[in-house]
Amino acid sequence: MKKTVDVSIPLGPVHPCWKEPVRLKCETAGERVLRTELELGYMKKGIERIMRGRPWQEVMFLAERVCGICSVVHNMVFIETMEEISDIAVPPRAAYLRVIANELDRIASHLIANFSYCYTIEHETLAMYLLNTRETLLDNLERLTGSRINTAYMIPGGVRFDILPEDAAVMLADLVKVEEEVRRHTQIFETGPLIALRSRGIGFMSREEAIRSHTVGPTARASGVPDSDLRLRHPTYQALGFEQITRTEGDNFARVMVRFQEIFQSIDLIRKCMDTLPEGPIRGGGLCKAGEAAYSGEAPRGELTYYIKTDEYGRVVDIAIRTPSIMNIEACAHTMIKDVTSIADVTATFISSDPCVACNER
Repeated sequence: MKKTVDVSIPLGPVHPCWKEPVRLKCETAGERVLRTELELGYMKKGIERIMRGRPWQEVMFLAERVCGICSVVHNMVFIETMEEISDIAVPPRAAYLRVIANELDRIASHLIANFSYCYTIEHETLAMYLLNTRETLLDNLERLTGSRINTAYMIPGGVRFDILPEDAAVMLADLVKVEEEVRRHTQIFETGPLIALRSRGIGFMSREEAIRSHTVGPTARASGVPDSDLRLRHPTYQALGFEQITRTEGDNFARVMVRFQEIFQSIDLIRKCMDTLPEGPIRGGGLCKAGEAAYSGEAPRGELTYYIKTDEYGRVVDIAIRTPSIMNIEACAHTMIKDVTSIADVTATFISSDPCVACNER
């Protein structure tokens, strides 16, 4: 009788499917993966240490460089934490403009996440379609904020720029085009037989496992975790009638589909903001004061938390950032990848959790 020999197979840190360096050590029995160990530490920037002792005006720019893909929400959560410390109010028009910028960034992030997944399962045609659609979102983010990636759009008490009527008209027209394209992309993903073989039932994580692993964002919502979207508690999103999207399959397919569904939801939110954009100023003013606070916002990957302590001059004395990827990556390594039937499914499952190593290795 032939004996099955357990083999340790390392994936990474340099791997064609990884956007960033990370190493997965897979213990296998034949093709089946028994367990996986995650190894980080290949690109640590020390950015939290660099932030300490600097004025908030400098830290604001550093914050959005924690992650280039979701830089807008890092800017927003840092600024809203400073507003929490200093009791600074935001005018209604500025609050709506923040939602527009945040949702444009969310769509762009979800598109590149789904691009990465489709590329990993070798559906390169759909992957390039998604990447091409993302360019339209970045063009409109630049139209609103002046920059495609690091925008520095939010400041304490408001935003830097108002939106011009002609720019709003172009953005709404582009969103119609994006919605049509994403609807087609979603149909390709839902009905593709190759995608079904590589995605449905692969990387399963139950609702109980997702809760126990403290997963956040689309990764949690794909397993049916309720009330896991912090936008539910944000006053501006509540005024816009926001409702959380969830699925129950808990597999790779569900995680990608949640992002597709959230793209349509983000488009609707931007349209609502445009239709009901309040008149008034975009800056309320206010000075940053001494104090400390922890504040959380919903990044494209899930809950993002900033803890900040400042002195009377507005300098950041201490700061700690908890990004969503660390919980999702751990859950992926210990729950989703465990017992997958093929080593080929490891990369797809890992990418389905939309990992951001740059966020983790601060």
